[in-house]
Amino acid sequence: MNVFGVKSVPFVSWSSAHPLNFKPRLTTLLLLSLGLMLFGLGEALLISSTLGVSPWTVLAQGLSLVSGLSIGAATFVISLLVLLLWLPLRQAPGLGTLLNVVIIATALEFTLPLLSVSESVWIRLLQVVAGIFLVGLGSGLYLMAHLGTGPRDGLMTGLQRLTDLPISLVRTGLEIGVVVVGWVLGGTVGLGTLLFALGIGPSVSLGISLVQMLSDRSSTGAKVGQDPKR
Repeated sequence: MNVFGVKSVPFVSWSSAHPLNFKPRLTTLLLLSLGLMLFGLGEALLISSTLGVSPWTVLAQGLSLVSGLSIGAATFVISLLVLLLWLPLRQAPGLGTLLNVVIIATALEFTLPLLSVSESVWIRLLQVVAGIFLVGLGSGLYLMAHLGTGPRDGLMTGLQRLTDLPISLVRTGLEIGVVVVGWVLGGTVGLGTLLFALGIGPSVSLGISLVQMLSDRSSTGAKVGQDPKR
């Protein structure tokens, strides 16, 4: 399996057939929610490392400085602009798009107070690496539910479909571009920011590959264990 050559989000046994499905199977909904919680935990690890915020937060900081908006308001404006880019890319929102906002924010709210800032730079670097991995794994789970993506992941999958480039390359290009624009506007870039920008593309691709492999094994195991009379 070419892990970093993944060019699309595959369908597995528990995937929804369409993003506009507001009555998905319980398994699909649970795995979607698990993915978003892992995503939120990964973001929390990045924030608590104090080694730099994610590229999109750098962009929000920069926009805030030049516009006078708060970072929260700037983040909202950026999300709206990204959603507008969905139109020419023919991306469809769904239940996952709504839950993306609610569950990730909730996971951040509950996990951040539990994470203390370590005095060791090496431990904080490990937090960054673990955070990037968890965001990638969480992305693999919630994307493969096929119930709609968040604004940024929708832009990623739409551009991948348009360019036919590997997901890892598309995501890395997006994150680097966002960091550069945010930095030019005055946003703060740290080591964690650069590691995230360079690592999140391969991490998402790895997450998709791992989830697909485990799902295929689970599906095969279920078939082998089925009663042949059924």
